[in-house]
Amino acid sequence: MTQQLPEADLEEAIAAIDLGSNSFHLIVARVNDGHLQIIDKMKEMVRLGEGLTTDKRLDPVVAERALSCLNRFSQRLRPLPPENVRVVGTNTMRQIHPADNFQGLAEKALHHPIEIIAGREEARLVYLGVAHGLAADNDKRLVVDIGGGSTELIIGQGYQPLERESLHMGCVSMSRRYFPDGKITSQSMRAVMLACAIEIRPVRNEFRDGDWIRAIGSSGSIKSIRNVVIAQGWSESGITRSSLQKLTDHLVEVGSVEALSLKGLSEERKPVFAGGVAVLSAVFEHIGIDHMEVSSEALREGLIYDMIGRSQDEDARERTLKTLIKRYNVDQDQSKRIEETALNLLDQVKRSWQLEVPKYSAMLTWAAKVHEIGLTVAHSQFQKHGAYLIENSDLSGFSRQEQRVLSAMVRGHRRKFPSSVFEQLPSEVVTCTKHLCVLLRLAVLSHRARSAVAKPIPRIEVEENRISLVFPEDWIEHHPLTQAELEQEANYLESAGFLLRFS
Repeated sequence: MTQQLPEADLEEAIAAIDLGSNSFHLIVARVNDGHLQIIDKMKEMVRLGEGLTTDKRLDPVVAERALSCLNRFSQRLRPLPPENVRVVGTNTMRQIHPADNFQGLAEKALHHPIEIIAGREEARLVYLGVAHGLAADNDKRLVVDIGGGSTELIIGQGYQPLERESLHMGCVSMSRRYFPDGKITSQSMRAVMLACAIEIRPVRNEFRDGDWIRAIGSSGSIKSIRNVVIAQGWSESGITRSSLQKLTDHLVEVGSVEALSLKGLSEERKPVFAGGVAVLSAVFEHIGIDHMEVSSEALREGLIYDMIGRSQDEDARERTLKTLIKRYNVDQDQSKRIEETALNLLDQVKRSWQLEVPKYSAMLTWAAKVHEIGLTVAHSQFQKHGAYLIENSDLSGFSRQEQRVLSAMVRGHRRKFPSSVFEQLPSEVVTCTKHLCVLLRLAVLSHRARSAVAKPIPRIEVEENRISLVFPEDWIEHHPLTQAELEQEANYLESAGFLLRFS
């Protein structure tokens, strides 16, 4: 392990943590002239996926091992400003039963929030990391990343991923399933290869015929395989199809994990090595790879570059919403009016409701932009259609929690306030999401006529769940329809525990 860095160094750094199914990774980096300078790294083979039971509960021993690792990571991160740290959980973290509250315990140990990301978002970040580590060219690339519980396949060009998939096969999951006792036989190897083939089959043609020029692998399994085949003299550079076949034959010949003794293979990698070899062999065969280069960058570097993009107004989430708005033909003039009003209301209450952190204004902005996407399905209950689309679409750049929060706000922006939807969110975001949704509702109500004519934005004061709106003198009396709508809104909000008064 490296020594603790001076606080002055860390205060200007950014950090990314990848909570994988096999390993937990931490990198700390500086960015100089757009180039990433790694100043610290930590990696621990936690094998989180190994502790996942058939009913998706996490073995307490494995949970404790993971939390101990996060406590150590936390010590490294203490000098960093919270906004300079980003943590994501992948395949196993996506599956752990909520009753275990592992995410909450992990966040407490780490002292930072954890984003659980979907498989295709994981693929996007992997590609971003790999692409930044390559020489600039315009070739199409196939990137393969084998993790503990999933394998990501990406075709991209430059820094842009064009096709992304996440397949349910990884070095931990396949080793547990097909080599549970550590025995490696020709029958078990054929069985795991067949299982991988079935998983690849739905996307086989898409990636086999993707016109890519180079195949590049990333993460621990592929790095270990590269190290072994070169150390054994089976390949001069990277991984070739023939060297991978020799490695597979050797594993079967040796017959057990315990008996493996290969140059380039670490002891900690041995328990999941056969599963990783089987997955990569299936990918080579069914995607049509003859030679694979190996990248030293992966998901955590992608996280760093994604953080840099967000700070430089190159946020993938903004691009995603632009695409969504175009796809569902959203009335952008109307959404802009609502966005401006909602942000004005937020400015007035953000101190009272503790919504001063920039992420709250961003979430309110996004909700205003997409709250009407459900109209494409039907006008009746379009808020429900929109919420479903938001929660279940592949939204690049968004974590699962961000999608759930955005979905809840879209669901709650009109008609009855769906308190039960908000109560299903993580406890730490329930109150702030409700408050943001109230502001969105008031902004939507202000522009219900969909008119470009400017309307007065009321003065708003809040104290806990009591809300007071003050309009210009006599304005309400001269706008009886708005008055009736506000009275109806007061009834909707009262059922959710809010008291709305206006004058």
